[in-house]
Amino acid sequence: MAEGEAVLSALKAGALLHVGARASVQFGQPFNFRLIRVLDWVTYDGWVWLDGYQLNDRGEAAGLRMGAVAIPRRRAAKQRTAPDRAT
Repeated sequence: MAEGEAVLSALKAGALLHVGARASVQFGQPFNFRLIRVLDWVTYDGWVWLDGYQLNDRGEAAGLRMGAVAIPRRRAAKQRTAPDRAT
């Protein structure tokens, strides 16, 4: 199972997510999100459409939100090279 598929299979109705700009630029201000469903709409590779509720500070539904978000993926660490030392 590919890493993106593993993330998608973990997304179930009722899941609590923290959504922010790393998920999509449309969510510049981070917020908590209660998932209703993952939509099967076509979008970019590595992205998925989510439907759910934005939660207020008390954890109550404050508004219905829908949007395409990037599926989190691990990034390879940058290789650090030792600086050249003159002898």
